Amino acid sequence: MEKPEDVAAMLRLHAAGWGKKAIARELGCSKNTVKRYLELGGWQPYAGGQRATALDGHEAWLRDAFLQHRGNAEVIRQELLREKNVDVSLRTVERAVAEHRRLLRAESLATVRFETPPGKQLQADFGELWVTIGGERVKVHLCVLTLGWSRRIFVRAFRNERQGNWLLTMEESFRAFGGVPEEMLIDNARALVSVHDVATGEIVFADRFAQFARYWGFRPRACAPYRARTKGKDERAVAYVKKNAIAGRTFLSWEDLEAWLVAWSRDVADERVHGTTGEKPSARFAREEAAALRPLPDKPPFQAERELVRVVHHDACVEVDANWYSVPWQLAKATVTVRVRDRLVTVHHGGRVVARHERLDGRRQRSVDPAHWEGLVQREPPREVAAGKAPDAPPEPEFLRPLDVYAAAADGEAA
Repeated sequence: MEKPEDVAAMLRLHAAGWGKKAIARELGCSKNTVKRYLELGGWQPYAGGQRATALDGHEAWLRDAFLQHRGNAEVIRQELLREKNVDVSLRTVERAVAEHRRLLRAESLATVRFETPPGKQLQADFGELWVTIGGERVKVHLCVLTLGWSRRIFVRAFRNERQGNWLLTMEESFRAFGGVPEEMLIDNARALVSVHDVATGEIVFADRFAQFARYWGFRPRACAPYRARTKGKDERAVAYVKKNAIAGRTFLSWEDLEAWLVAWSRDVADERVHGTTGEKPSARFAREEAAALRPLPDKPPFQAERELVRVVHHDACVEVDANWYSVPWQLAKATVTVRVRDRLVTVHHGGRVVARHERLDGRRQRSVDPAHWEGLVQREPPREVAAGKAPDAPPEPEFLRPLDVYAAAADGEAA
């Protein structure tokens, strides 16, 4: 069967006075083929018969089932048998939904470029990679923020992706950029988004992040689930930081890494000619975006001080941000107030400070003051010695826990 463009060429050549044999020789087909299409007056689709299948009439049901079960053909086959009493092979179902699968794949890949005006949006994301620091391989979590219009980058390195590190980086970026954007676009990280229902569109942001947004006056937005590329500017920025700022480099210490990221952002990232805008982010920012950001309110840091209520556990510790801090053991099961300010954690009870600790940055760590466990050793009362008998050996001290537990905790290890 000839292509439509070949048949169109036959008609043009015939109109120009070419004979059937000459046209066939020119187009590489038989004279009879030329004759047939000239008689038809143009290209005609093949009118072959189509064989009936067991899935005829179920096209709409198949489409809905395909979307409901996210392309799982085996589940669709089982549903067909149960609901429609249609027993077909898995391969038959796969062929029937092949076109839907192609469209779903294309939809997942296709992204409409969305440009925001100056000062409108700041995109935030985390990325992780292994870096050699002080001669050891360390997993580093990079929090990267990108201004949507100018493409200026702000980056900080952490040992984890805890909520406090998200908020700290956002807050530092406001001060570095000299203003607050209208909105913050994030992915669905558990530290920031509690609920994002795909079916209903319901979004519930984590309480503390919602408070942070109100405190600084920006509107939080979350990407559609499984569609992180809707914040593609920051996705590319994270990859750029990994491949350019880190790119196989080694660092003497964590402080060395942090200092390098600050210098790299200022001297390299902000001064390169961006591939999309064709301008340096620093120049583009200074020309329009700096003035478009909302003025930075005269406020203390959001995380400057927090007050929490905790119940002391049996091991004489309170939990704050997934870490544990000791208090005097006499307060076991008591309700106490914990204040977190900058790098200090203080525990209050009865109107006085009962414990002070430096704030821990990791997770599942313990800060223990050995003085909080003084008096835990208990001895049995003296026993009388019968006349004419040697005294028994001194009773062994009785501890609430094995000694090695307290020794390990005193050394800073997890009990």
